Amino acid sequence: MTATPVGPKRVAVVINPIKADADLARDAIIIGCRKGGLPDPVFFETEEDDPGFSMTRRALEQGFDLVLAAGGDGTVRAVAETLVDGDVPMGLLPLGTGNLLARNLGADLGDPHRNVDIALFGAERAIDMATFRVELADGTVQDHAFCVMGGAGFDAQIMTDTKDELKKLVGWAAYGEAGVRHLFAPPRWARFRIDDGEWQSRRVRSVMAANCGILTAGMILVPQAKINDGVLDLVVMSPRSTLEWALMAAKVVFRQRRDLPVIEFFAGKKVRVEFHEPIESQVDGDGTGRITGFESEILPGVLSVRVPPSQAD
Repeated sequence: MTATPVGPKRVAVVINPIKADADLARDAIIIGCRKGGLPDPVFFETEEDDPGFSMTRRALEQGFDLVLAAGGDGTVRAVAETLVDGDVPMGLLPLGTGNLLARNLGADLGDPHRNVDIALFGAERAIDMATFRVELADGTVQDHAFCVMGGAGFDAQIMTDTKDELKKLVGWAAYGEAGVRHLFAPPRWARFRIDDGEWQSRRVRSVMAANCGILTAGMILVPQAKINDGVLDLVVMSPRSTLEWALMAAKVVFRQRRDLPVIEFFAGKKVRVEFHEPIESQVDGDGTGRITGFESEILPGVLSVRVPPSQAD
């Protein structure tokens, strides 16, 4: 599908009302709908304990043709997870700090009006998602899905401990402050396997399952990851010294092709990771608690997203 179907559309907007640009987004969406001859959109506000799951379900029950996710990564993930395997596409209005899916789809984060135009009238592209089942330290199991990545260790510690007040002041740079605080935490033993292959063991700082590879500030963590290749990438990070951290950071920031033993990449359809002791976890930037293991499996082409015509299927 490469073009928006002709005819009036009913547009639902799942919006996080506490985001700084939420009011600007509301106005831009209403203006965009009116200019395009669409009925006025209906807004469903997220709540503190629900980033958008029930709101998206209500929009589907009420027969809306398009659901826009206006918020941060948590809102985008909630809308996307609810729309999986359905006929209703998702439009993106990034209002958060990370905006990971939007970055991986090439969105212009500095131009909200263009993002509204693409969300309402762009072409459609089928992208992959992935399941993320975590086994919590108390023995319970939780099921999630992600658009970008889920994992445990250093990445989760950063996401969990980044201060909201600092994010409002300095944006994505706030993650760096949290990273420094956890830089020299001890590594943990983990074992993992790809598909049904042999188990491998490492002392790790972070293990991440990735659907795509761009992080905040445009840094590319997984160069080979593509959002519609039907492949799940596993990243295993095991730096132990200041020098190894510096080498790994240089590889990511400057996109060096040289292989490093402290950052390994694997690919398959599913992965399982187990930890010797409980460790912090996250999915698309949202903390999912201390876990003893996780499983992830790729879901090829299960979500339709509005994109610029040049990026259509």
